[in-house]
Amino acid sequence: MIDQMIQAPLASAGIAFLITVVSGPLTINYLRRLKFGQHIRSDGPKRHLQKSGTPTMGGVIILLALTIATLIFGRGDSLLAFALFATLGFGIIGFLDDLIKILTRQSLGLKARQKIIAQIAVAVLVGLYALTQETIGTTILLPFTNISLELPNMIYVLFAVFVMLGTANAVNLTDGLDGLAAGTMAVAAGAYAILASWLGYPEMALFGGSVAGACLGFSWFNAHPASVFMGDTGSLGLGASLGVMALFTRTPLILPIIGGLFVIETLSVILQVGYYRLSKGKRIFKMAPLHHHFELQGWEEPKVMIRFWLISIFFAVVGLLAVL
Repeated sequence: MIDQMIQAPLASAGIAFLITVVSGPLTINYLRRLKFGQHIRSDGPKRHLQKSGTPTMGGVIILLALTIATLIFGRGDSLLAFALFATLGFGIIGFLDDLIKILTRQSLGLKARQKIIAQIAVAVLVGLYALTQETIGTTILLPFTNISLELPNMIYVLFAVFVMLGTANAVNLTDGLDGLAAGTMAVAAGAYAILASWLGYPEMALFGGSVAGACLGFSWFNAHPASVFMGDTGSLGLGASLGVMALFTRTPLILPIIGGLFVIETLSVILQVGYYRLSKGKRIFKMAPLHHHFELQGWEEPKVMIRFWLISIFFAVVGLLAVL
């Protein structure tokens, strides 16, 4: 039984990893030829300016790998199909955002309103789909208990939108250092593959394996000094994949634990902006999100990345304990 539970997620992770590692060099070279280089913000850490021109939109490598791996082992499962739809939907929004940044040679792409409306549209469809599935419905598991919470249909759809948008944009904020978002997403997706197996959602276990494998493969090229960045194409798509795994396993309240690092990164931005406005120009951190604060404290980029990886592993373990 245990072998059957882990075989498909491990196989999908292996295939996704292999596809990413094999397709990576070709895709990176193609992005270089297209001159799809990253535009670096002038108000960020000065050492990041040397990264200007590094190929971006590498998230297409991740999305391609996890899609192929999922389709190979998914065999037309509707739950997996909709998980892919949500992931690719957010990925396309990120792709358009990246493309506009590249073409205009600015750090701003789609307008905030455009991104939010498009994300809400995809997220609403995810929530409505969940309502039609007996294995999902509107039931939410409470962490560290055997209690389930039943939400009214409309409240559940609104909650699903909040989960999808919150997770996608939290991962997007975390994608600011070489290897940071890819590594922490691999940890979170791997944890969800285990959680889904425990709770009896083999489709989501397989999907989690695909996402984790693709992220690990991408880390091969994204490790410091990065040869390619995932861009919003990758970070929004990956964040959506994590949100949909939480919703489709009835564990959106456990997601903030497993993805605790993403929560911290987001809170650092909210606190920084709020305090700046209330105090008329004062700051809590040297720079937000939090990883930039430690950079400006003098930590080398790989040190920040590895320590944040370790923190993400800690949160993943605590999150898994929440469903035992």
